[in-house]
Amino acid sequence: MSRQARISTVTPIDPALDVADATEVNWSASADVVVVGWGAAGACAAIEARETGATVLVIDRFEGGGASALSGGVVYAGGGTPYQREAGFEDSPEAMAEYLKHEVNGVVSDATLQKFCQDSSANLAWLEAQGARFAATMPDHKTSYPPEGKFLYYSGNEVVPACMGELGAPAPRGHRVVAKGQSGKVLYEALHAATLRSGARPLTQATVRRLVRQRGADGQPGPVLGVEVWQLPEGAPETLRHAELHRQVARWRTFRPGKAAACRREAALIEQTHAVPRFVRALKGVILSTGGFIYNPELMAQHAPHAKRGWPVGGAGCDGSGLRLGQSVGAGALALGNISAWRFITPPSVWPKGIVVNTQGERFCNEQVYGAKLGHELVDHQGGRGWLVIDGQLRWQAIRQCLFGGLWAFQALPALAMLFLTAKKAATPEALAARLKADPAKLRASLDAANAAARGERDDPFGKSVDMRHDSSRGPFYALDISIGSPTFPLATLTLGGLTLDETNGQVLDAAGQPIGGLFAAGRTALGLPSSRYVSGLSLADCVFSGRRAGRAVATA
Repeated sequence: MSRQARISTVTPIDPALDVADATEVNWSASADVVVVGWGAAGACAAIEARETGATVLVIDRFEGGGASALSGGVVYAGGGTPYQREAGFEDSPEAMAEYLKHEVNGVVSDATLQKFCQDSSANLAWLEAQGARFAATMPDHKTSYPPEGKFLYYSGNEVVPACMGELGAPAPRGHRVVAKGQSGKVLYEALHAATLRSGARPLTQATVRRLVRQRGADGQPGPVLGVEVWQLPEGAPETLRHAELHRQVARWRTFRPGKAAACRREAALIEQTHAVPRFVRALKGVILSTGGFIYNPELMAQHAPHAKRGWPVGGAGCDGSGLRLGQSVGAGALALGNISAWRFITPPSVWPKGIVVNTQGERFCNEQVYGAKLGHELVDHQGGRGWLVIDGQLRWQAIRQCLFGGLWAFQALPALAMLFLTAKKAATPEALAARLKADPAKLRASLDAANAAARGERDDPFGKSVDMRHDSSRGPFYALDISIGSPTFPLATLTLGGLTLDETNGQVLDAAGQPIGGLFAAGRTALGLPSSRYVSGLSLADCVFSGRRAGRAVATA
């Protein structure tokens, strides 16, 4: 086995360097605020800190962007944004909070949730001031991601009857950045440019491997004073190769994951061979914003083994380095086992009219729910295995939408592959159950109950709305494999938990709930609004909310 094949892509993190005084360290640079990780959360923290008057140095393992640049560029916003009103929808912070309680499940306090909703429209306007653009055009159907030219949509479970509140009609809150193609790159480019305009200094192709902490006179840990950075030599051939490898990872991660993994290993080998250490002083504080840990096999095996067969979603730097840096100085962490598993079955928009069943043939979820809700029920409660059962009428409607409905290739191609290549077909529910090795009586009972609800003879057992019910009394029947390991229908996964915080300012707390001096966190490195259940746009919105909060708090410390 070659050295590259054995190399770990995970950033090595050392125990904190404890010193009696900052003068013991030979600092090569300093700033009021040191931001570790230059994705959306890090960029927002850096810009906000500069707007508050602090000097800022922002460090990134690559050239910035992280998972944010690879995302769909959707920001969850509501409470009465200009685009909601233009599209004809009324919304309020109270209605937004009432809905989000279904998703947040108490992972942050009610006060934090209320502030997030109260600040939502203003944070969207702040993003516009940084160069992002939004619009009010909406798709015709519920979708996992809007088609070209559509930029406002229901990005969660707002229209699912069980999630509808009493404070008005459902409102779309998924605000996709105006762009050709997926919007994450355009959103991040705006934040990247705004970071540089603000006067923050970037330090790229550099990994933070250790925190520097003051040791008190009584021997007890004191505040974080700065970081130890390992940086590649500027302009060197291996440094240029490292940058190119990162671009290759972004290019190939979807269609050739093996090639992307090889590029990550080569980049890590360059880091471990050529990076040079230096110390950077943080005069007011350090903000950790390096993303989640989906690319850390050890942490995934420890906290989320149930999701190991998923398709990881994240940047190459999402290896838990920020989480581990925090833990190196005693930080607490929560919800590390919470994984967002994206099992979207729309589009095609008619697929949710079928039923999802487990390996026994039992229906287990309302099919019209947001993909992460369906994925949670599938992966956490059904062992990651299940089937979508449709009839011949729904099959042909789905084929037509895939071919002529203006879907993205990443939506249409897997659906067509399943419909034509891997679907199991049978004339009766009992024959289909035999092909699935399921219980024929249970599959028949699941279909009969759903069909009776579609005919208006009873309520739907899982609360599906009337317009999404379909009578599948006549065959043929088709079963589509929606399991986490489905080769033609990848199930995306990302981590949600992180460091525990003082929610008023983003300061990291230790395991006993006490603040760690000089250390803050934002985005998916930290516990936040999406850390229980994810809906599209909530993570980016939380990056803005928590990033600005941390940047403002450290700058004014």
